[in-house]
Amino acid sequence: MYAYVARQPILNRKKQTIGYELLFRDGASNAFPDMEANQATCRLLVENFMATGNNPALESPRSFINFPQESLISLVPTAFPKKKIVIEVLETCTPNDELFSAIKHLHRMGYVIALDDFSLDPEWDRFLPYSHIVKLDIMQLGLERACAYVKQRKRQGCKRHYLAERVETNEEFQQALDVGFHFFQGYFFSKPEIIKNRVVKPEELLTVQLFQEVCREEVDFTRIEQLISQDVSLSYQLLKFVNTAAVRLENPISSFKQALVYLGEEQIKMFVTLIATAHAAINKPKELYKQSLVKGRFCELMIYRCQNGTPGQQAFIVGLFSLLDALLDKKLDDVLVQLSLSQDIEKAILIREGLLGSMLELYENIDTGNWENIDKLSRQLGFSAKTVESTYLEAVKWYQSILSK
Repeated sequence: MYAYVARQPILNRKKQTIGYELLFRDGASNAFPDMEANQATCRLLVENFMATGNNPALESPRSFINFPQESLISLVPTAFPKKKIVIEVLETCTPNDELFSAIKHLHRMGYVIALDDFSLDPEWDRFLPYSHIVKLDIMQLGLERACAYVKQRKRQGCKRHYLAERVETNEEFQQALDVGFHFFQGYFFSKPEIIKNRVVKPEELLTVQLFQEVCREEVDFTRIEQLISQDVSLSYQLLKFVNTAAVRLENPISSFKQALVYLGEEQIKMFVTLIATAHAAINKPKELYKQSLVKGRFCELMIYRCQNGTPGQQAFIVGLFSLLDALLDKKLDDVLVQLSLSQDIEKAILIREGLLGSMLELYENIDTGNWENIDKLSRQLGFSAKTVESTYLEAVKWYQSILSK
């Protein structure tokens, strides 16, 4: 399945692109769908910031994203890197105390805040000291009125930046430029461009189970870890989410438990809520899921049998993620580079290096029925071929037990 987003450039006074506004689309049609605003924002975030490979929609220094009232009050933007997004407060928001408190909090955290389609209503005046950019729709307000407002603010010594929206002619651009607008957006420069990107989506039933878990009074981290481990796309999204939510990872990720610790209870709740709201579900053959899970469980069980101290969760990740290229239609190294996995795990997946890599090799030889290689590898690892075969059957049985739950 693919995600679609329209992006429209935002330019500075020299007509240089400084970022893009991302506009949600649910298909190739370049129009906003008939969808509730909060759901659209959640899907835009999930399907782009958690998408696979290099996402051209996010290549600019900043992504301007529309946030409706509910997502702002819930502080959804805090789950995403403050150096990559500009929070656009939608004109449909109600300027009440609850929203004001959320905007002040986001401002203190260092997020760049833009008031979208600013109406000049005095009710919004208290929000201005906490806003970095004010977007004025020159078509809706009228160019003369918008220019007069900016000119007046400039005379008052205001250092806030003003963005002229819906600039459609060179004359409008020049007039807005002359009065001191800092940024510009509109058809005169470029119409919104549709970007199509492969999206990773978890199975809906598992998402519902996770949602139920995080809604409990006391969150059971062990149970959440168990659920996440059952789905390759959800596992991928968790690690991608960690990398977008964390400013810097002190240590490479080597287990889902470690990822959950990095996030903490509130961020885990936000992660699951975003996923559940987006109703994500990948369109790939069930056999690929089966192979990923069975391979992960096989590698985990084999590592336990080695008794060399390597955590089983590392082996599980190696097996689980070794088929990401087939699941996501991307090169494996392009996908893995986004996940900040430990070098041992990366090398095992990419070049079958080390003990973890040997576990993968064993499984692949079982898959192709190459018993000569199985005998050889088993002896090197100190196992009998019979042990390897029984471990494989145990992994298949584990997968079947998941299906029956």
